[in-house]
Amino acid sequence: MIDIKFLRENPDVVRQNIRNKFQDAKLPLVDEAIELDAAFRAAIKEADELRASRNKISKQIGALMAQGKKDEAEEAKKQVAQGAARLAELEGIEKELEEKLNKVMMTIPQIIDPSVTIGRDDSENVEIEKYGEPIVPDFEIPYHTEIMEKLNGIDLDGARKVAGNGFYYLMGDIARLHSAVISYARDFMIDRGFTYCIPPYMIRSNVVTGVMSFAEMDAMMYKIEGEDLYLIGTSEHSMIGKFIDTITPEDKLPCTLTSYSPCFRKEKGAHGIEERGVYRIHQFEKQEMIVVCKPEDSGYWYDQLWKNTVDLFRSLDIPVRTLECCSGDLADLKVKSLDVEAWSPRQKKYFEVGSCSNLGDAQARRLKIRVKGENGNYLAHTLNNTVVAPPRMLIAFLENNLNADGSVNIPVALRPYMGGKEKIGG
Repeated sequence: MIDIKFLRENPDVVRQNIRNKFQDAKLPLVDEAIELDAAFRAAIKEADELRASRNKISKQIGALMAQGKKDEAEEAKKQVAQGAARLAELEGIEKELEEKLNKVMMTIPQIIDPSVTIGRDDSENVEIEKYGEPIVPDFEIPYHTEIMEKLNGIDLDGARKVAGNGFYYLMGDIARLHSAVISYARDFMIDRGFTYCIPPYMIRSNVVTGVMSFAEMDAMMYKIEGEDLYLIGTSEHSMIGKFIDTITPEDKLPCTLTSYSPCFRKEKGAHGIEERGVYRIHQFEKQEMIVVCKPEDSGYWYDQLWKNTVDLFRSLDIPVRTLECCSGDLADLKVKSLDVEAWSPRQKKYFEVGSCSNLGDAQARRLKIRVKGENGNYLAHTLNNTVVAPPRMLIAFLENNLNADGSVNIPVALRPYMGGKEKIGG
């Protein structure tokens, strides 16, 4: 969410930013915000003037009573009563205007970084760099669920009976591989200086609206009926929420945390063949990383975060590439974002396995995440990135480590988490 003062002083900049994100339908929101802001400030000014007048008249009443001027004192009391009624009315108007203004401001997209490429959608994202040599073996690679089924590692039919589509049972060595990847990712991030955390898996509505846009909330979040609680779609939500309404001294920053959690997502809409199996599901587990830092440091941490993901995938012999997200592919709270994509030998192309985002002060403004500096308090910057999400990561892992006989190699880095096994199956 941008600063209302910035919008008030730079409406054309905000409008151009909306155009750059190809969201022209939101252009009227700029004028609406300006009008609501003016009315809100006018109501505050009138209320302040009434309070000052009330205080002045109240002092006069005491003096009039002391002088025996009861009639004048009673007239002054009537003025105070009239002012009190109007003040109560104004307080209601203030609250209503503030709520409307906040809703509009939370719908206007964050100002994107100047380095972001202007593009309409993800088809215009820009490849930055490839890491590792993408290889297509001389044998056919089955669909990922077929690989898992041959290893007795997945039961989709059983899960469908229990919970419906979009769920799965992982079994045997595949389930162990899933847990091994999570444990390895945890230790990988701890070794890089991040503090390990297991967060709440449910969050309140004020945290939800603090960390994501209304559109994302509707598309992703599961609401707990009868409670002001939502199941998290990623641990970033509760990890950033941890800092709600806090003031952190500058010398305590950055806060670098890595968190494990299950994730729950609606994943609305129908999907193609390449998104069946365990690619796009309602429940999965993930290792995440988040940073809360000073504004001048967020560029540095943005680069560190996505590099962590690249390094982890390369340590497991999986080729990856990085893509800069264009303006039209950025969620409304994001200043800049980069996707990490893993190589799929079966599809002969890359697919997304993680996303790194710099949200500037958008989440911090909504959640009041502040920094205590020498010259006063100011808003922090927040960033997040996927370390690894095993369902998609398992697809890349299995395809890139599959042998012609159906066995799967275990990279050296992962063997301690797999009981020393060098391969599964075969």
